[in-house]
Amino acid sequence: MNIKDDTFEKLLISVKNISESAGDIIMNVYATDFSKSIENKKDNSPVTIADKEANKYIVDRLKELTPGIPVIAEESVKVGFDKRKDFKFFWLVDPLDGTKEFISRNGDFTVNIALMQKNKPVMGVVYVPVEKKTYWAIKDKGGFLEYKNRLQKLKTKKVKLDKKNLIILVSRSHLDNKTKEYIKKFKEPVVKQRGSALKFLLIAEGKADIYFRFSPTMEWDTAASHIILKEAGGNIVDIEEKKELLYNKKSMINPGFIAMSNTNFKKDESI
Repeated sequence: MNIKDDTFEKLLISVKNISESAGDIIMNVYATDFSKSIENKKDNSPVTIADKEANKYIVDRLKELTPGIPVIAEESVKVGFDKRKDFKFFWLVDPLDGTKEFISRNGDFTVNIALMQKNKPVMGVVYVPVEKKTYWAIKDKGGFLEYKNRLQKLKTKKVKLDKKNLIILVSRSHLDNKTKEYIKKFKEPVVKQRGSALKFLLIAEGKADIYFRFSPTMEWDTAASHIILKEAGGNIVDIEEKKELLYNKKSMINPGFIAMSNTNFKKDESI
C-alpha cells in the first residue's frame, strides 16, 4: 500500500484519537485493583490486563483504518523477518510502554504508535494517559505537543557533550552497572530516573539532554518517540556504530543506544 503525503495528516488525526482512547482503557484499569491480572511473559517481563486490552483495541482500530498496512504490536503474534522484510509500510505499536511503572503507579507510562516506512519511522504518536498529553510528529513536518488545548512545537536544546551539568536521563526500572559506568564519562551530570518513552520526549521538549540505554529494548519501545525526537532536532544513535538507530531488523531487539538533543554525533566522538 502506498501513502500519499496528504494522507499522513488524515491518518494522524485518527491515530491520535486511537491512542487517547487506548489511554482511557488503560486508566480505567489503573483505577482498579489490577494486581491479580499481572502475569509474566517468556522474557520474565510483566504484562497486565491493561496491556492486553489496549493492544487489542489499537490493533483492531488500525486494521480498520488501514486494511492494507500490517500491524506489529508488542502483545500480538509477531511477524517473521522473512515476511516483514518486504513491508513498505507497517504500524509498530507498544500499547502500554512502561508496564513496570504502571504497576508501580508512578504515572511514567505511555501509548506508542508509529507508522514505519521500511526501516525508519515516518509518523509517531505518544500519549501520556496520566497527564493527558499527546506528542506527535510527521516526517519533515516537525514534532509537537498537545496539552490542555494548546499546541507547542518541540525543539531540543543544543549542547556539547563535554559540558558540565548535562541532564542525563536513565531508566527508572532498568539501571544496570554498564549505565552507571557510562555516566562517569560526563562532567558532573545531573542524573534523573524516568520511565517509558517519556525520556525521549523530555529531550524533545528541551528539558533534558541525553538518555542512553544498554539493557535490551524492543523496536516498538522507541519507534514513535524516535520520529518525534528527530523532528524536534535530536536523534537516537546506535551507541557502537555511531549511526542512526534503524528498524525492521532481523531481530527486533534494539542495540545499545544514546538519544540526544544534538544530531551531530560523530564517528570519532569519545563518548
